[in-house]
Amino acid sequence: MLFPKKVKYRKWQRSRVNPKKKQVATRGVTLAFGSHGLKALTSDRISSNQLEAARRAGARLLGKTGRVWIRVFPDRPDTKKGGELPMGKGKGDPYRFVVEVKPGRILFEIDGVTDAIAREALRKAATKLSVKTTVIARH
Repeated sequence: MLFPKKVKYRKWQRSRVNPKKKQVATRGVTLAFGSHGLKALTSDRISSNQLEAARRAGARLLGKTGRVWIRVFPDRPDTKKGGELPMGKGKGDPYRFVVEVKPGRILFEIDGVTDAIAREALRKAATKLSVKTTVIARH
């Protein structure tokens, strides 16, 4: 699982999002390493567990020739309070790390396999994620 070696602050404040404005990614929106990529169509927080499950599901099809790049890193701590606790008493403890994904961001890239295998591997990886995605290819 991916998580940072060290963080400056244990708990982050929530980010504000204007519901009237559609937030789109400006960084990481083009293929940089592979021939095929998995691009996010919706915004959400993806946990390190989801990323690892998606990577494993996709990499299983690739064999020894295929290569996978993960283009996002979960560096944001997510907090949660214990079950059946009353309101108040401060913010909960960190329990996982997430990455905030906006539409247009490329999550995974694959190279070294045929078009059909790459598309199937990325489709299987997409089932493990909490965002809607599409497969893109370099032409």
